[in-house]
Amino acid sequence: MDAIVNNPVLTDKDARPTQAQAEDAVRTLLRWIGDDVGREGLMDTPMRVAKAYKELFSGYDQDAEEALGRTFEEVAGYDDIVLIKDIPFFSHCEHHMVPIIGKAHVAYLPDGKVVGLSKIARVVDIFGRRLQTQETMTAQVAHAIDETLRPRGVAVMIEAEHMCMAMRGIQKQGSTTITTTFTGTFKSDPHEQVRFMTLIRG
Repeated sequence: MDAIVNNPVLTDKDARPTQAQAEDAVRTLLRWIGDDVGREGLMDTPMRVAKAYKELFSGYDQDAEEALGRTFEEVAGYDDIVLIKDIPFFSHCEHHMVPIIGKAHVAYLPDGKVVGLSKIARVVDIFGRRLQTQETMTAQVAHAIDETLRPRGVAVMIEAEHMCMAMRGIQKQGSTTITTTFTGTFKSDPHEQVRFMTLIRG
């Protein structure tokens, strides 16, 4: 998992276009699909799309390991599983830039320290708000927690529906994709994997 990129950095030659250039790109797409960019309903669309993209893909401007922030060592000896399940998220497929909608289940086995529960959900959001494949996102969430907390193990399961399957191509609405990543004790001990799955389904 060492090869996983937490926060891709743009080089000078790949520097971000301006807001005006982004809006021009939206106008180009609108013309390409056959609509009239001058009609009333589309007058402000380029501006709105650029603004929406800035929000939808805000994960590129955030660092997941930094977001995990402060850890706590006063845990009264607690060393069992910490599970946050059913974390809702949305993302966008990097192949077609259409939505991925789902939920994440994230667990870790503390090794002397814990992190605020909301921080785990924040990590899911950060990676979700980037162009993704579900497989990569699953590994990225696990890697960020593993690197920051150094727990005895991390388990991540993501369940999601991909609009690139539902809205285009094969057009199979309602199908769900499940991906998992395990590190440390969760990876080496099948019993811990079973406990993780049981707690999610239970």
